[in-house]
This record gives sequence, structure tokens and C-alpha cells, in this order.
Amino acid sequence: MHKENIDINATLIDQVFEMQKAQAIKMRMSSVNQRIILLKKLLDWIKSHQVDIRRAIHADFKKPYPEIDISEIFVVTSEIKHAINHLEAWMKPKKVSTPITMLGSSSYIHYEPKGVSLIIAPWNYPFNLALGPLVSALSAGCTAIIKPSEMTPHTSALIRRLVDETFDKSQVAVFEGEIDTAQKLLEKPFDHIFFTGSPAVGKIIMKAAAENLSSVTLELGGKSPAIVDKQADLTDAATKIVWGKFVNCGQTCIAPDYVLVHQSVQIPFLEELKAQIQKMYDPSEKGIEKSKDYARIVSTKHLKRLKHLMADAELKGAQLFFGGYVNEDDNFFEPTVITNVTDEMEVLQEEIFGPILPIKPYDDIEEALGYINSKPKPLALYVFSKDEKQIQEVFKNTSSGGVVANDCVLHFLQNELPFGGVNNSGIGKAHGHFGFLAFSNEKAVLKQRIGFTASKPLFPPYGFTSKKIIQSILKWL
Repeated sequence: MHKENIDINATLIDQVFEMQKAQAIKMRMSSVNQRIILLKKLLDWIKSHQVDIRRAIHADFKKPYPEIDISEIFVVTSEIKHAINHLEAWMKPKKVSTPITMLGSSSYIHYEPKGVSLIIAPWNYPFNLALGPLVSALSAGCTAIIKPSEMTPHTSALIRRLVDETFDKSQVAVFEGEIDTAQKLLEKPFDHIFFTGSPAVGKIIMKAAAENLSSVTLELGGKSPAIVDKQADLTDAATKIVWGKFVNCGQTCIAPDYVLVHQSVQIPFLEELKAQIQKMYDPSEKGIEKSKDYARIVSTKHLKRLKHLMADAELKGAQLFFGGYVNEDDNFFEPTVITNVTDEMEVLQEEIFGPILPIKPYDDIEEALGYINSKPKPLALYVFSKDEKQIQEVFKNTSSGGVVANDCVLHFLQNELPFGGVNNSGIGKAHGHFGFLAFSNEKAVLKQRIGFTASKPLFPPYGFTSKKIIQSILKWL
């Protein structure tokens, strides 16, 4: 970007930020109905522009229309409807109990908007992961600036159009651009920053936020494992893992990153994986590349990274079980399954974020749990088994942002559940009530009576009576 354009963009950012600061103060007093009006305007635009949304996302990386409908449009519209139906209850002050030491007082929690928020969205689900956090921000009564990804320019332009046609810039604004735009935005003292992306960039965001003590929600990623034990229904497990892994061409933060399969069922499980890949993406046996149901890698840069991961793995002894074909002219990377993987390979060291699925056998569940617990805490963890005791052992003896038994990725669609990571895989939660809380300040409110109170006998000077009362409090309360 030329310096002149950078300066113009910086000036606009300054102006919009000041507008939103003023508007944020007004929105502290916004009612349930006023916030619902904004949410309904967003919902109406999406409903009346579904064709435009599909075309924009497909233009960026050939994502199939049905995938766009379910993983981009439905996710946002269901989030909006959920917020509209529950917002009154979320906003209502929450009364808390009064301990004996506070007799005479009353206390409650008041949910006030944090203020001006920044939403930095990724490219892999460019519509969903920009608009979902916006729903939470508007529900909480915040203003918002959205920075969509430059990697998906058609979708970014559509998001800007949506916002320009739906909101005043003092409420919601969009700034397109590359890293210099993001850096300029991060210099501003936002009240809250919501970032979705990699752990590496998440650290940069957190450092920038620390300069202004801005609170953050970091939706990151990592290596989400799937465990397939010897009592799993192999056909069912393979079907769900294939869908969870290869939807969006593997470019999903909660996709199964690798599979730990009990060694006694590894061979039949591999055959089931192969059968399910062919069933979903090549039922007519004309080649997966001709399938209309399989997306593409977002850019040549990311395709080259995936090719490097494969080359590194094969050089170090990995065996190609299925797939592996790449067409650079179309950013096509075939669904790929590899075996004989070791920790020396980069596919088991960094998040793959593409359609490569490493399969690693284990002998007993303690070995599998030990392997998972030796790694940074994942964003998601999946376990496939008919044994409820085994499932509970996995749940209790691992730490992850979310955990699912006998399925993949579906917890993202459950608006009553918090979505987010833990430590390396994220900070803070999103969706539904948890998204509302992320953009809200839970303000403590206490009302005290006038005159005698339970605390007044504890004021100085500390005579015999006050000391006795303090000792009794320490002993009995």
C-alpha cells in the first residue's frame, strides 16, 4: 500500500474511532428493543442477500454453496435469532445473595457494554467469523470496527457493503487492508479486541492490546486430536472424521488435526476412511478434483506450505495411504491420509490447517492420553467409542477448549455452549450468552442502608467490643 493511501486510511481510522467512542457512551443506556432493532437489520440484510454471500465466498476459494449455507450463513443467522430470543434475560441485572456480614445491604451484577470493540476476522470462514462476533458486540451494546481478512477480498468487500448499507459508521464500520491497516487499528485504545486466528498472531494481538490494557478474546487453534478406540463404530467414526476434517478443504480451526487409533483397528479404520472419502467426494469415480462439493486452498502461499508439510513427512518416513495429488493452477489439494508418522515430522508439530490427516496408532488409552497431555492444550478434542467409561476417562484426563464424543466440530453450532480455547488454543469464550459476556463488563453493584450497618461496629477506634466481633468473624464466618 502506498504511503498516501496509508495516511488516508489512518486518518479515517482516527475519525471513525472518535465517532464510535462518543456513540459507545450513548449506547450504554440502550434498551433491549434498541439492540434487537440492530440485530434484526443485520438479519434482514443477510436473508435478502444470500445469493451475494454465496458468490463472494465461492469466488475466494470455491467453497461449495451448501457448505456456505450451513457453515457461514446459518451459523450467523442462528446466532442472531438466539440473541434476539435471550437478550432480555441476558441484560437483566443478576441479584446475588447477601452474607451475614453485609446485613442491611443488597447486591447485584449489572451488565454494561465494554464500549468500542475491534473484531479481527480470519479468512477460513470469512463471513461467519466476522459477523458472529459482531452479533455478540451489538447484543452487549458495543460499537464495533471490523477488520476482515485481505486473503478473501470478495467476502471482505461484501462485508463492507453489508455494514455500509445497514449501520451508521458510529455504530459499526469496516476497514479493509493488509497488515499496516491492522497495525494502525491495534494502536487505538479499544475497550475490547476479538481476534480469530493462529496462536502466533494471537501473541502479537495480545502484546498490542497490553499497551492500552484492552481486554481480549482470542479464538486461536492448535492440533485438535481425535481418538478412535477399539470399541468404536469404525464406519460411523470414519464418516464423521472425514466430514470434520475435509469440510472447507481442511481449513477449519476445530478440524481433527490427527487421529490416534487403537492399533488393533488401524487397518480396518483406514479402509473406512478411504471408503468415506470416495463416497463423499467421488461417488461417480470421476476424480475428486471434479467434485462440486470440495473447496480449494485459499492461496498459493498456503498450498506451498501444505506441499512442504507433505514433503517433510515423506522424507522422514511417512507413508501415503490415500490422496496426495495437487494441482497448483487451481489450488487443489486432494484429501490425503498418511501413516507411519513420528514427532520429528512437521505435520505432528504445527497445525496443519489443510486436508492432510496423519494417523498414529496407540496400544492403550493411557498412552493416548499421555501423548495428548504432552502437547499444548488443543482447541477441540474428539473421542469415538461405545464405552461410556472410556469416554469419561478421556473427558476427565485431558484439557481442551471443547470436547465431543462420537462426532466432530458440531459443538461450534451449539449456541448454548461456550466456544473457545484454553491457553495456547485461546483466551475467552464466544457464542450466545458467553459472547454477550465477552463484550460486557460485569459491574458489581452494592446498595447500603443509611444509618446503622453490620460493618459500623468494625470501624476504628478498635476497642474491646470491636476486637471481640472481629475475632468471632474470623472464627465462625
